[in-house]
Amino acid sequence: MKTTIGVFFGGRSTEHEISVISANQAINAIDKDKFDVVPVYITKQGKWYTGDSLLEISNYRDITSMLAKCQEVYMKPIYGDYNLYKAKKPMFGSDIVTKFDVVIPVLHGSNGEDGIFEGVLETIGIPYAGCSTLASANGMDKITMKMILQASGIPVVDYLWFTDRQWFEKRDELIADIEKKLGYPVIVKPANLGSSVGIGRAHDREDLIDKINTAEQYSSRIIVEHMVDNLQEINCSVLGDCDDYQTSVLEEPIKSGEILSYTDKYMGGSKGKTGMQSAQKRIPADLPADETARIKELAGKTFAVLSCHGVSRVDMIIDRDNRNIYVNEINTIPGSLSFYLWEASGIKFDKLMERLVSLALKRKRDESTKTVSYDQNIFSMGGGVKGAKGVK
Repeated sequence: MKTTIGVFFGGRSTEHEISVISANQAINAIDKDKFDVVPVYITKQGKWYTGDSLLEISNYRDITSMLAKCQEVYMKPIYGDYNLYKAKKPMFGSDIVTKFDVVIPVLHGSNGEDGIFEGVLETIGIPYAGCSTLASANGMDKITMKMILQASGIPVVDYLWFTDRQWFEKRDELIADIEKKLGYPVIVKPANLGSSVGIGRAHDREDLIDKINTAEQYSSRIIVEHMVDNLQEINCSVLGDCDDYQTSVLEEPIKSGEILSYTDKYMGGSKGKTGMQSAQKRIPADLPADETARIKELAGKTFAVLSCHGVSRVDMIIDRDNRNIYVNEINTIPGSLSFYLWEASGIKFDKLMERLVSLALKRKRDESTKTVSYDQNIFSMGGGVKGAKGVK
């Protein structure tokens, strides 16, 4: 029998449309002779739908019409129940649409890439591709991620962070701190978004205020980083788990301005290509052998110390003035499938998806060997009740 894969995408995120593109690429790549694939689209309002209409990306131009041809669905938050249910139970027949064997989440950004959706899957107990709830959350939050990397001896650029409330209550103090410790230029980012959303470069105080006011519209936590002025951006993908992984060839994204923008990433315009695949880039990156080796080493260490799983893309910065290398951020699945980097490394997209399924099932087998509860009922033995309300 074929393995049934549920591919979840869309979601309540500013990166909703990018998720649709990534999921379309992933679904098309999966070997249908080996797997049955069921698309599950999550709308911007949080409703779940499935249906063949979701498989044609042009249908998303008119979402209302597309969803009219689809079935609204849900999963129950019950451990061990891997069924996908119809939201409206029929008068006759079963309300089960299908039963999943494994889930591949392709939800970019908030409410998907940040561990929230992974937590739902862990509650159900279903095998899924990509990072755990903890690793996803740490990888998504730029502040927490940098704290962990710094503590692990992995180089990151200097930064400061604060909350939106702190910004409004002690703005002058924060500005003075930024100017003293970081200087200009700086780059301002919402702490937990990707795809360059809400990110801006500041050259002076007026710029800084403007960029922070923009960033705080997207997140309650803001990070301000020292901007490497003469920088070179290099990306490396990592595949496996934190104990056994491999690194891909390197790429150098080509940006049109001072930072790699949303347009650069997803609307680069390469004919017949969409998503990050369409972005202008050099593969492999033209770097000396020692720098290539160092970047691969740092990418692997980043993947490991964050306890990542599946496939991730680690984005690096090289300071051209002194050749110092820094880890900028990690994009975990579903943030990045990085299939084009693996194709350049000799692993075709269909084999990459097959590997992700295999890793998901292996993790589930490994987790089944761990103790999560005890068979004993302490209440039946009189334990834990002394002093409890209502006990006589």
